[in-house]
Amino acid sequence: MTLRTFATIAFAGGLLTASAAYAQQPAPPNLDAVPDKMPFATPYGTPITLERAQGLIQAAVAEGNKRGWAMNVAVVDPNGDILAFARMDGAQLASIAISQHKARVAARYRRPTHAFEDGLQKGGLNYLLTLDDMVASRGGIPLIEGGKLIGAIGCAGGTGSQDETVCSAAANTINK
Repeated sequence: MTLRTFATIAFAGGLLTASAAYAQQPAPPNLDAVPDKMPFATPYGTPITLERAQGLIQAAVAEGNKRGWAMNVAVVDPNGDILAFARMDGAQLASIAISQHKARVAARYRRPTHAFEDGLQKGGLNYLLTLDDMVASRGGIPLIEGGKLIGAIGCAGGTGSQDETVCSAAANTINK
């Protein structure tokens, strides 16, 4: 087989593979659809207290220690303003601001930051990149008590799944 024949076959095979992959992509979301109800409309409640925020920090740090993951953990009020923060020994310094950013976004947009990651990665919702103060990385979780948003927690320093695992362990003490 000549080099030219081999290259032609390889190119054609690549086109077929690309065509099959393209055909398997989900249809893009219909951004013109008008939902009957407002999504992510959790009402705001009385902000989490400092004492409870510090308890969440302790729960997240305990989970991080249990798993051997050094994390930065931030708890914010419903407006996204910081109430409590901890940087575990050895936690990545760049992730200090990221943990606070994740918490702020989860509070202000009233949804986990995982939703934005999924929107970009799986849903093709590239317009999310145009939203103010956006972070599309898991590890930010709203705190809901009695059906009302009382704040949010953000964790950073590991992979997105590690950040979310530590955050969830703490958030689950409130989110039932």
